[in-house]
Amino acid sequence: MQIGPYQLPNPIALAPMAGVTDRPFRQLCRELGAGYVVTEMVTSNPKLRKTRKSTWRSNFEDEPTPLAVQIVGSEPATLAEAARYNVSLGAQIIDINMGCPAKKVCGKLGGSALLSDINLVEAILKAVVAAVDAPVTLKIRTGPDTGNRNGVEVARIAEQCGVAALAVHGRTRADRFNGEAEYETIRAICESISIPVFANGDVTTAPQAREVLDYTGAAGLMVGRGAQGNPWIFRELNHYLQTGEILPPPLPTVVHAVMRDHLQRLHDFYGETHGVRIARKHVGWYLKERNNSKHILYDLMRAQTAKEQFQLLEQHFPDAPGAGHADPSRVASTEGPLAL
Repeated sequence: MQIGPYQLPNPIALAPMAGVTDRPFRQLCRELGAGYVVTEMVTSNPKLRKTRKSTWRSNFEDEPTPLAVQIVGSEPATLAEAARYNVSLGAQIIDINMGCPAKKVCGKLGGSALLSDINLVEAILKAVVAAVDAPVTLKIRTGPDTGNRNGVEVARIAEQCGVAALAVHGRTRADRFNGEAEYETIRAICESISIPVFANGDVTTAPQAREVLDYTGAAGLMVGRGAQGNPWIFRELNHYLQTGEILPPPLPTVVHAVMRDHLQRLHDFYGETHGVRIARKHVGWYLKERNNSKHILYDLMRAQTAKEQFQLLEQHFPDAPGAGHADPSRVASTEGPLAL
């Protein structure tokens, strides 16, 4: 799969998720097999660029190629300027958010709220594509609501405006994250345009990934919530698509090693105080489905220091080596004990 001049190593992407796909998590998912990642949405409002949150989200240090930065807003000129600004910071692909259903985004006519105004969609796409030499991509939902699934119309406009690739979440704005994703609209979109399309929504297993690709005809898959607490999903999907074989779940030693490494990255990136707090939600996702984790999870949610978090992890994984940091490249490999 190719976006502009960038050939992706595989067609399995990590979806942009605010508060989740920060630099530590993006790097981890890449090392565990994601062929493409997109940053958390970055506001197009220049007045908010120096806030702590925006500073974190605009930290692209040591990001591998291609660096795809998602911008959010509702004014064509402001989004065009935001695209230029992020390219100046190192962005190689600009992604426009027209998929977020959050009230605080849609309330400002950003995200998926834009799908209700086709003329504004077209104006934004034309402005951003004209503003930068970098490829521009777009993430959308299937439409404002089930009575107006206008995804095909939006996709055709995107292609006509010069958008290089499209990601489609198989729900409407009104659906938010309720119910099940539908892939009929994604299929219709893929049949209507020639640019690459990522199918997004509810892909959590390898056989399901194969079914969605076959049914929709999409060039790639974009995984969002399925990667929360499960960054191994990328190697599992890739392995199945290449071989037809289902990989076994990661061993407890691997889970422990990757959790340690992820927490350390969070502490290093945000500083201990904020890193410990942000790590809690990731810990919750990692341990949610694991046996006998309820008590230790309760304690981990209340840990105040990095040392406490690591000590509690050692208690939960008594047979796993506690010293040192995980090397995710070993986990992503198909060789050695950590590969399983």
